[in-house]
Amino acid sequence: MKPVHLGRLLVLEASVRVSDGAGGFVENWAPVGSIWAEISPGQGRDRGGEEVTLASVPYRIVVRGAPQGAARRPIAGQRFRDGSRVFAILAVTERDPAGLYLTCFAREELLT
Repeated sequence: MKPVHLGRLLVLEASVRVSDGAGGFVENWAPVGSIWAEISPGQGRDRGGEEVTLASVPYRIVVRGAPQGAARRPIAGQRFRDGSRVFAILAVTERDPAGLYLTCFAREELLT
């Protein structure tokens, strides 16, 4: 296993539902905290659609380990922010048997 270099400070964000005043809800994102991480791109792929080709690059984001249920432990459905870049967390697992590090499988989202 290669050594981990936690050299990028990311903001962990969680989804918050806020009333829209008309009986519905709007999804906003609120910071949970800052976390040092290592970001590695995975292998890109493209999928052909009827009229366009969609490109997707998965990312592996390694962070320090934290126990299940801890606020600083990322979970699927949260996201990382690095300035204007946003990475949606798809899954989280321990990187090593001792749980010293976690691997977050993510994909970059484009904000419009």
